Amino acid sequence: MTISRYEVFAKVVELKSFSKAAVMLNLTQPGISHAINSLESEWGIPLILRSRSGVELTADGARILKHVRELLRINEEINQEVSAINGLEVGTVKVGTFSSVAAQWLPNIITFFQNDNPKIEVEIFQGDYKSIENWLLDNVIDCGFLALPSSSNSLKSIPLKKDPMVCIVSKQNPLHKQKRIMFHQIEKESFIIPREGGNIDVTRIFKKYNVKPKIKYELFDDNAIASMVENNHGISILSEMTLRGFSNNVSILSLEEDSFRLIGLATSQSISPATEKFIQYVKSWVDQFC
Repeated sequence: MTISRYEVFAKVVELKSFSKAAVMLNLTQPGISHAINSLESEWGIPLILRSRSGVELTADGARILKHVRELLRINEEINQEVSAINGLEVGTVKVGTFSSVAAQWLPNIITFFQNDNPKIEVEIFQGDYKSIENWLLDNVIDCGFLALPSSSNSLKSIPLKKDPMVCIVSKQNPLHKQKRIMFHQIEKESFIIPREGGNIDVTRIFKKYNVKPKIKYELFDDNAIASMVENNHGISILSEMTLRGFSNNVSILSLEEDSFRLIGLATSQSISPATEKFIQYVKSWVDQFC
């Protein structure tokens, strides 16, 4: 079937490996190769470049992939709708998430959801805000946690919870005795900022209040940022959720102006029954436990 070949194509691109795709789809590696070769032969274009380092999309393959993913999404919606008509609740929900939601919310949300919906599988894709938005636009995932507002007008967004942004400083820093830090004080300190893609929450604050920090380090990992602050290599701004459970020896200060990131769930304009149900459970869990 063509749909099966589309699934193979999308999975090979996702995993960047024929052998890994074979395992995930319960197929042989020759079967994976045959599916890709047959698509390339039928369409008359190369889709994937094969090398010792893995696989890579061709320019033509990248153009085709978005449409293939859209067809797979529609096929999943049809299957779920038919199952719903027959009184069955099955399917797969692909969820994009950033690190703090993955650590603090998702384990409990998945348990809460699958206790009532054991036949609906949940797949997790972790990345930064930009990656999650791109995955939504490219039909890689069905829904994704983001800091709102989204940069794309084509996505639907559901606000969930405000997460306060705070400043962390080393207990070796004289500022640690304060309860609140002024923006002019931030400008005088070496600042450790999340790398591009994870820095949106901080840069929004700086832009809103015209703060010009002295950026000394850019790090991707929140734990690494907290560790650098603990050792007095600079100060930083992170969310309260991000800092929850950290054992680092740092002081947490409120900002001169109370600031928040608005955590929400974004989707494309059309969603499957399973995704719609998952969103209902997310909203219910946040209302009850956050």
